[in-house]
Amino acid sequence: MLAASVLAASTSVAIGAPAPADKNRDRQWHLSMLRIAQAHQQSRGDGITVAVIDTGVDGNHPDLKGNVLQGIDVVRGGSGNGWGDTDGHGTAMAGLIAAHGHGGSNADGAMGIAPRAKILPIDIGVIDDIGSGDAMSNGIREAVRRGAKIISISVESDVTAFDAVQEAVDAGVIIIAAAGNRPRNDRVIAPASYPGVIAVGAVGRDGNIADISTRGQAVVIAAPGVNVMSTVPGNGYRSGSGTSPAAAIVSGVAALIWSKYPSLTAKRITDHLTATAIDKGTPGRDNEYGFGVVNPVNGLLTPVTAVTSPSPNDISRKMPPGLASHQTDARGSDERRGGMDSWVLLGAGVLVVAMIVVATCVVSRRRI
Repeated sequence: MLAASVLAASTSVAIGAPAPADKNRDRQWHLSMLRIAQAHQQSRGDGITVAVIDTGVDGNHPDLKGNVLQGIDVVRGGSGNGWGDTDGHGTAMAGLIAAHGHGGSNADGAMGIAPRAKILPIDIGVIDDIGSGDAMSNGIREAVRRGAKIISISVESDVTAFDAVQEAVDAGVIIIAAAGNRPRNDRVIAPASYPGVIAVGAVGRDGNIADISTRGQAVVIAAPGVNVMSTVPGNGYRSGSGTSPAAAIVSGVAALIWSKYPSLTAKRITDHLTATAIDKGTPGRDNEYGFGVVNPVNGLLTPVTAVTSPSPNDISRKMPPGLASHQTDARGSDERRGGMDSWVLLGAGVLVVAMIVVATCVVSRRRI
């Protein structure tokens, strides 16, 4: 059952050989939808470091060269620089945030939302969906210690990361996380469900909420997340769907705005993101779009002092850890594991089906 559900999800995306680089920019439909060329006239993300807590990042990809800092492999006890992405998911997220293209005028390859931002790769050892119980917490703390302004998370955690998330929020760091890929379940996953975290849903080309996007009271904002083209290791490109790419895109938009308004606090940037989003669905905040679809041009052109909106701590009404509805089930299920977004299939190139009972020191950690 698990294999069937995951493979069915993969049939809607390109899984063949990567297209030539000069064709990939045309496939980045989200760039035109979000008017990124116009946004880049205002900001390109200079001076902002975005930590990508994921599977590592291929810093040698031609579209990412120069934008990937020396990171860390948390799961290996601090050895390694976070550049060893054998899965592909982390490189895809980094490309959506900060790819700069290549070739003449950087017109070839993939373009990120904030092409002058820096990526801090934090590899937490997401292998076959299993990681150590402390990996996420250590990764978040390491990102804060190394000066990241924004932390982008597209993997699932459990309640053990709650304290680290709150420490980062208290330190003035913006945490942006994928809401999850279980549309039949209104439970936004951790850490997106935690107070202070910007939980991101996914929309399609038509701007409407995607079937794959989890609904729930913790959703704060939405962004493109269906058949989104990005970078993968080995100079490649793939399209993927899910709330993972949506979270990465919002991370890039936050970098653009913070770069233009560097003196603002994390809370002010967050308020501005939500206040300038395009309201969709039920007027006001709703469980599908949150406050709406992210709008980088509005965010960059609207004076910050002219908008007000509650922070995620106020708007999300998020549950504290310990409640059963928001805890990670270490055993998993067909429906839950079938919610992995297609970046897993495209990046890794293999399908691994596992049903694992995890000991108390090891928890399930699923890419989304």
